[in-house]
Amino acid sequence: MAANDWQAGTAARRAMGELVQMYWFPLYAYVRRRGSGPAQAEDLVQGFFARLLEKDALALVDRRRGKFRSFLLASLQNFLSNEWDKNRAAKRGGRADIVALDAMEAEARYAAEPVDSMTPERTIFGRGRH
Repeated sequence: MAANDWQAGTAARRAMGELVQMYWFPLYAYVRRRGSGPAQAEDLVQGFFARLLEKDALALVDRRRGKFRSFLLASLQNFLSNEWDKNRAAKRGGRADIVALDAMEAEARYAAEPVDSMTPERTIFGRGRH
């Protein structure tokens, strides 16, 4: 496939352009049907093609292993799964520094505190007015 070596020259670039034009809408429609909004689907498909080129994934295409459409769909599904994992990790604080908290130590310390009738706010801020 000429698109395999897209950086080599004009013919390969043209082949890559044709490939993107041919498959962009079907992949976009697939991502939309999986629940993404228009802007997100556009970003995901563009990101997918960029990753495909960046990783030179078209070099893995082998006609003996199946249809190109199947290769593209499987590659897109893997890409979407990785993007979903990255986004889910970011929502859980995946990009933040981890601060170790020792719940057992905190509970033992809490149990050792004297019992009184202070409100939780006053316990945190002390007995004075804040």
